[in-house]
Amino acid sequence: MDSTPQKIIIVGTAHPFRGGLASYNERLALQFQDEGHDVEIFTFTTQYPNFLFPGKTQYSEEPAPNNIKITRKVSSVNPMNWVKVGNEIKRLKPDILIFKYWLPFMGPCFGTIARKAKKNKHTKIITILDNVIPHESRIGDKQFTKYFLKPIDAFISMSKSVENDLALFDKLKPRDFNPHPLFDNFGEIYTKEKAKRLLNLDPQFNYILFFGIIRDYKGLDLLLEAFSKMDYKQQNLKLLVAGEYYSNEEKYQAQIKELQLEEDVIVVNSFIKDSEVGQYFCASDIIAQPYKNATQSGVTQIAYHFEIPILVTNVGGLPEMVPHNKVGYVTSQSTDEIAEALTSFYSDNKEEEFKTNLKEEKKKYLWDKLTAKVVKLYHNLN
Repeated sequence: MDSTPQKIIIVGTAHPFRGGLASYNERLALQFQDEGHDVEIFTFTTQYPNFLFPGKTQYSEEPAPNNIKITRKVSSVNPMNWVKVGNEIKRLKPDILIFKYWLPFMGPCFGTIARKAKKNKHTKIITILDNVIPHESRIGDKQFTKYFLKPIDAFISMSKSVENDLALFDKLKPRDFNPHPLFDNFGEIYTKEKAKRLLNLDPQFNYILFFGIIRDYKGLDLLLEAFSKMDYKQQNLKLLVAGEYYSNEEKYQAQIKELQLEEDVIVVNSFIKDSEVGQYFCASDIIAQPYKNATQSGVTQIAYHFEIPILVTNVGGLPEMVPHNKVGYVTSQSTDEIAEALTSFYSDNKEEEFKTNLKEEKKKYLWDKLTAKVVKLYHNLN
């Protein structure tokens, strides 16, 4: 394959915005850059209007990456801006224009930019699909997604379930599958003792971690009920919940109280800064993701990086990422089954075995595999 460096523009979330999307786009840009390509990220001036954003802030407290070119250009809500940005990309004539698509709300913005940009008859447009059908549906989802997908030249799905969803909209254009690569940009791997010390956690306890923004579809209620069914006092366990509530906090607090878990569940209700993510993972024995629906998850790929075993439910693309009884567990959404798997993790002393397997399994998820597929699709389009 031709290895000529390409000019690449990525449109999507990046610093000063926070979260997994920003981390993904920045890490992808860095990989392309390391391979010799000329890369720039066009990120948002306005990502979401404040009244649509459920969290405390959209912005990162971390310093901007100093090794990636990020320019704030895109307003998700201003059609005049979409035309302007699309025309600018048209003039710049990148070889590859990449959109990371996760939400139909972005369909009109991204779809208009793509239509304008491709009028230069040079730029090839590839989208990396987190979701085609969102976890929480809203009016207009199908129309917005259809509008976005139409000008795209090729697709990369990050799970087989997303690949299947894409086929409902398009069966003909070139596509490939690449699982979510490792989130290896959250710093060093700590010893468990040091991580607990940094978080002021009592070192005598073992910790199960539920991590990330709390939305109802992620099944924290299932995990709380499962945890209450475990002999957690005998096994010296605590449940650590680290993430900002984007859904009804009172509902979960009431459940914790009803299950009499106030002393045994530690809730850190805030967005966890990138520089602190590793502390939470490394302090924990296992990550629990009892999702009610899903496509794939960045949390799984942070766990892979830090070599922490994982429990997922059998939904969407999650079982593709977690070979059962090798690096963790795949269960149904039954709270009895979740409790049984977590109990067995401790009673059968599976941690070291799973960690050893994680070291090998994580090699499947290197970033150069994704960039190679993007470049291959690009060449196949020419």
